[in-house]
Amino acid sequence: MVSFRGNDKRTAMYRNLQFLRSIINSHQRKRKASSSVILDASVYLQSVRQTLEELNQAIAASRNLIDNDPVPMVTVEEREEGFMIKVLSQRSCEGLLVFVLQAIEELGLDVLQARVSCAESFCLEAVTGTQKDDEETGHMKAQLVERAVSQAIQSWKELEN
Repeated sequence: MVSFRGNDKRTAMYRNLQFLRSIINSHQRKRKASSSVILDASVYLQSVRQTLEELNQAIAASRNLIDNDPVPMVTVEEREEGFMIKVLSQRSCEGLLVFVLQAIEELGLDVLQARVSCAESFCLEAVTGTQKDDEETGHMKAQLVERAVSQAIQSWKELEN
């Protein structure tokens, strides 16, 4: 008599082998090709391991770049009656908000609306308007605002170090 347990084990092993073939895209179909499928799986796992190591190295390198160059990014868009100022940094920048707001104020701009996050990273989005009694600021260029905010960031950075 043939044992049903032996057939169940053989069937389960065949299913597992088919599943392994589908994962690694092995085209070995011979009956005795299970060792070849296992070798294909080993090669596949080695390539996955190498890819994972390369990705981890790339992540570590990008983190080092961020940590070594923590200067926030500044963008300024000209609006109808003012500017949209964005300051972004990958890390928290304690005290930076004060420097940026002082620079905006020194330009004669009023902050009409602002959204700020300083927890794990620094993000400032501010919408400004010009003061009505000062017509010179009405013609101010976005480059001038960006330069003033960048200088404020540089002053903050010098004080931080």
